[in-house]
Amino acid sequence: MDVRQLRYFQAVAQEMNVTRAAEKLHMAQPPLSRQIRALEDELGVLLFERTGRSLRLTEAGRFLLEHSLQLTARLQEITEATRRLGQQGRRWFGVGFVPSTLYGFVPELIRRLRGADRHVEVGLSELTTLQQMEALKAGRIDIGFGRILFDDPDIERKVLMAEPLVAVVARAHPLARRARRGVDAAELAAQPFILYPARPRPSYADHVLGLFRAAGHGLDVVQEANELQTAIGLVAAGLGVTVVPASVQRLQREDIVYVPLDSPGFTSPVIVSRRRDDRSPFLLQAGALADELAAEELRAHAR
Repeated sequence: MDVRQLRYFQAVAQEMNVTRAAEKLHMAQPPLSRQIRALEDELGVLLFERTGRSLRLTEAGRFLLEHSLQLTARLQEITEATRRLGQQGRRWFGVGFVPSTLYGFVPELIRRLRGADRHVEVGLSELTTLQQMEALKAGRIDIGFGRILFDDPDIERKVLMAEPLVAVVARAHPLARRARRGVDAAELAAQPFILYPARPRPSYADHVLGLFRAAGHGLDVVQEANELQTAIGLVAAGLGVTVVPASVQRLQREDIVYVPLDSPGFTSPVIVSRRRDDRSPFLLQAGALADELAAEELRAHAR
């Protein structure tokens, strides 16, 4: 399967008529039909149900259309960005991040990097920590910020800070009255718990489970969520409690309360990753700036 075949398939799927699709593609109908049959043969599935002159997408066809449109749109973005960078003589510097780091120092880091060198265009990619490893090795990003440690001989990783965790409870929850003096892990483990992210794993969810397990507590997980803000919304709805990195307290809501987690070791690392042998000047500058901003963030949490 190649991009050309995908574009042929998309045209037929959007027009639901081979003749109109061929006109749109400025090609004859017979070779277009042959390309669609060749794609089906390669995949080993039917993409269209054919009844006389009418076409209808099969389940496999609907799946391929949805995901191939995302793929070709992303390819177009990459093509345009590559052309733009080449024409302007600018260098691309990719930053990967997990969403929870956007409540800490990472936005300030990005702002400073974007103003640091007019010849460097800073691009952003929301990626899980594991996805960052693959993106670094493939050259799609140059630096990544995550929360889970993975060993990879090609990747150099450094813990920038151990960020304290805090509990999130609904404003009407009895533990909300503990916002000044905090709660300990045992008290929190006794509550129905909202765990995130549900997938992909391993992730921050496994880190949290491991912390409670190490402290001798199991969790009564009543609901899993894929997004941090969804988990907080479920807490606000009264389904349970959860824990988040302390920087997330910048997300203010009237229906929840952040409560300090008064148990040793309940932290979440912020980890910077880069290719092991990459010593480009801009990357070194970004790493030094990340060190500086992470230290400032940690001092702010200590106050």
